[in-house]
Amino acid sequence: MSRYISISIVFGLLLITSCKEKKTEPMPEQSKEATTDQPPKKELSPHTSAMATIGNAHIHIDYSSPGVRDRMIFGGLLAYDQVWQAGAHMATWIETDTDIEIDGKELKAGKYGFFTIPTKEEWTIILNSNWNQHGKDEYDEKDDVIRFKITPIIADSLKEHLEYNIKKISDTEGEITLAWEKVKVVIPFKVK
Repeated sequence: MSRYISISIVFGLLLITSCKEKKTEPMPEQSKEATTDQPPKKELSPHTSAMATIGNAHIHIDYSSPGVRDRMIFGGLLAYDQVWQAGAHMATWIETDTDIEIDGKELKAGKYGFFTIPTKEEWTIILNSNWNQHGKDEYDEKDDVIRFKITPIIADSLKEHLEYNIKKISDTEGEITLAWEKVKVVIPFKVK
């Protein structure tokens, strides 16, 4: 009988030792999407761009497009008489591979930060040499390359998301438009 007890003890110890050495793999976590029936969250200010070729000039505008989302934008979320990066997150930038003329001023081929100062009656449009900055954190007026005023157009319908367009008028002329909420700004330019 003691022999059976000894064998049982040895067998039990072997079983315990083998259980301790056995490594268990963690259970894979299920994704949150798999456990809920909700669709993925929509980005509030999606990154986008507008591009066009007019004559021999390729023009590209890169921006993040915030939504109105039942807010008062101009004179509310964006205070009048304050510099705005003309988009969300990083500063909006414009690039041209050919010299163009805006408001009678030459804009050399290159990449520029696009800023505005909105008011009820007129907007100041700014092209700034510092194109790579978060919002307007590093904006400095001394880096402005072109600055001019333009009258905004007030629309009857609401534009939910900020949108830029580049429209070809002819082989040497075009328009850049910025539209958001009920405001539209049209900036004519010429290809040099």
